[in-house]
Amino acid sequence: MAADAGASRLDGIALLSPLTVEERAAVARLCRWRRFHANEQIIDHQGDSRDVALVVEGRVRVLSHSPAGREISFDDIEAGGFLGEMAAIDGLPRSASAVALVEGTLIAFLAPRPFQELVSGHPALAMTVMKRLCRVVRIATDRVMELSTLGANNRVHAELLRLAKRGRMQGGAAVIAPIPVHADIASRVSTARETVARVLNDLARDGLVERRADALIVNDLHRLEALVEDVRAGA
Repeated sequence: MAADAGASRLDGIALLSPLTVEERAAVARLCRWRRFHANEQIIDHQGDSRDVALVVEGRVRVLSHSPAGREISFDDIEAGGFLGEMAAIDGLPRSASAVALVEGTLIAFLAPRPFQELVSGHPALAMTVMKRLCRVVRIATDRVMELSTLGANNRVHAELLRLAKRGRMQGGAAVIAPIPVHADIASRVSTARETVARVLNDLARDGLVERRADALIVNDLHRLEALVEDVRAGA
């Protein structure tokens, strides 16, 4: 890919927003660009690659597998995001795998040394990296607590609340789009798809959620939040 074309595509990477156009062009020239098929592996758990992956187009899922082979999903990274910064910073093996969710997902791989130079030379960029690492730690801490203290139904409620808070607000309602797949929620909260389906059906009967053609609507975000917090407080 030509550097000029690559530079313009990097305009959408939030991590690089503190850079000038010329600096992004320089980063583009340093990147290794590759497209991936849907479900194709981008990063291998415990692999020895250390590049940071900039998600230029498509969507990427960060995941791992239990010893029994059960998939455990950690996060979905949309276009404009990035992943793989931990291995680029500490030089240790990958802590999780990553796969493309969308056909033609475009990744720009940036080697550890130029990534580290960007972080050390641009305080605003470094702050973005630190905020993402903080987010990863907070989500992991919440999920450890939920797995230790909450039942499966309540863990589904908590995951739905996380998705709703990342969705688009319409008054007191939250729009989750695209509609979350039951298996994806199940893999994040360590339960079965059938449990997720049952919980969502119960919430729909109570009028708390509504399924539309292209989105899941949480009709009362504050009510869902209170439901989750009440259970956490009593755990």
